[in-house]
Amino acid sequence: MSQSIIFDMDGTLFQTDTILEISLEDTFEHLRSMDKWNEATPIQQYREIMGVPLPQVWETLLPDYSTQEREYTDGYFLEKLIGNIRNGNGSLYPNTKEVLSYLHENNFSIYIASNGLTVYLEAIVSHYNLDKWITETFSIQEIESLNKSDLVKSIVKKYGITNAAVVGDRLSDINAAKDNGLISIGCNFDFAKEDELSQANMVIDDLIELKTILPKLPI
Repeated sequence: MSQSIIFDMDGTLFQTDTILEISLEDTFEHLRSMDKWNEATPIQQYREIMGVPLPQVWETLLPDYSTQEREYTDGYFLEKLIGNIRNGNGSLYPNTKEVLSYLHENNFSIYIASNGLTVYLEAIVSHYNLDKWITETFSIQEIESLNKSDLVKSIVKKYGITNAAVVGDRLSDINAAKDNGLISIGCNFDFAKEDELSQANMVIDDLIELKTILPKLPI
């Protein structure tokens, strides 16, 4: 019988910080060149909200800007992110491919549920050839509410999933599992917060731990 597992992407499978700072710096340098920004790049502020949908990112980083200016910045930033992925500047977390291969070989159906945009996720999946293991990748862009719980719900409904684990580094992933009656596995990685991870059913420090944990779970 096939088992199911739903992964977050940023901060879980993909080390977003490997391209985050250079892409964000390029974006704000571009804003400076247009006299739209005259301060330091708010990298730390972005790290604190990492994992939320991009529209919310720009509402936070550019609160006094118009919707049109935020959308322009969002598009420029996305171009830089994708360019860095395709140029090989990013990186998966250690053991990502080994774990995905193991799960696939052991009859797990693997899904991605991410707050990233579709073209961004496609760039990661394509560059690292993850589609040979992943059944389908889902973007928050497909959900009107921009809510991770609703995104996971759409996966559960489409594939008739009754039991599964959701693996991610932020509270939105943990809540998405709880709201859909699934098991939550928190990743104690770069962007994780202790108070959020404390709400997960279990926490891992390395993806390789899934090879031991998942076969024992009722999924």
